[in-house]
Amino acid sequence: MASTVSVGDGLELSLLGLGCMGMSGTYGAADWDRSVATIHRALDLGVSLLDTAAVYGLGHNEVLVGRAVHDRREQATIATKFGIDRSMGHYRQAFRGQAGYVKASCDASLVRLGVDEIDILYCHRPPEDASIEETVGAMSELVAAGKVRHLGVSEFDADQLRRACAVHPIAVMESEYSLWTRDPETIAPVMAELGVGLVAFSPLGRGFLTGTVDRSALTPGDFRAHNTRFVGAAGDANEAIVAAVRRIADDLGLRPAAVALAWVYAQSERLGIPIVTIPGTTRPERVDENEAASHLTLPADALAALEPLADGVQGERYGVR
Repeated sequence: MASTVSVGDGLELSLLGLGCMGMSGTYGAADWDRSVATIHRALDLGVSLLDTAAVYGLGHNEVLVGRAVHDRREQATIATKFGIDRSMGHYRQAFRGQAGYVKASCDASLVRLGVDEIDILYCHRPPEDASIEETVGAMSELVAAGKVRHLGVSEFDADQLRRACAVHPIAVMESEYSLWTRDPETIAPVMAELGVGLVAFSPLGRGFLTGTVDRSALTPGDFRAHNTRFVGAAGDANEAIVAAVRRIADDLGLRPAAVALAWVYAQSERLGIPIVTIPGTTRPERVDENEAASHLTLPADALAALEPLADGVQGERYGVR
């Protein structure tokens, strides 16, 4: 069964969570029934943290998660996010945080999820149309109203995180963190100071670090088909990172995905912050594999070999062709 960890603001989370974004088409077509079965398997294993957002599938993902847990609500910790507005199109998105928008977005999420209270409400990105203080102030009012239990932010910098915490306790910050994306390490001292845990999304590099992604087979509807880390010369160069992870995994008799996940967990002590991962999958068997990996301890020589791999990454996280 999944282990748990205390993060911030009195919140305890399963060490492994489930990223649900891919269940709404980001990485190509997904099957509703299999996705629901995946969520059910996660809950069976004590993987209680389910991560969704209003923007995933333009509401589809919250509906899916809500339907999946409607009779198992007490087993689930539901985290959702507001703030990325794609009403003008995917490549004309805006990051919103005005108080009225925050409250309306929360109410809409509650309806789609079919719940009375959201366990963690994140501001999906630093707002462009409001101050941090206005946005987090509105979020704090949602806590006072009993609509939200805990607050989170996503991909804030150190100053933005300080400003958020000055308004209301922030339990967790969600940011991309993996063997090939190390950005949160620069903010970790501030997170430790403020008592904020890290929820690491894409800990498997959007599948790339598992060694199972056939880049030539990515469909136009797959986010990765347009991401500079996966395509062209940068994608070719990044295969060296995958090969290195595979060699280490082979030496240990493990899957590359297990090595990549175990590396993330191993950074918690070094950085001085609790770390939870939310790898995404639409397959129940992958949840079993990832849950097993959350209990692994990598030997020192493997950790040392993995440490420099991020130095060789090419391409931007969200760059497009």
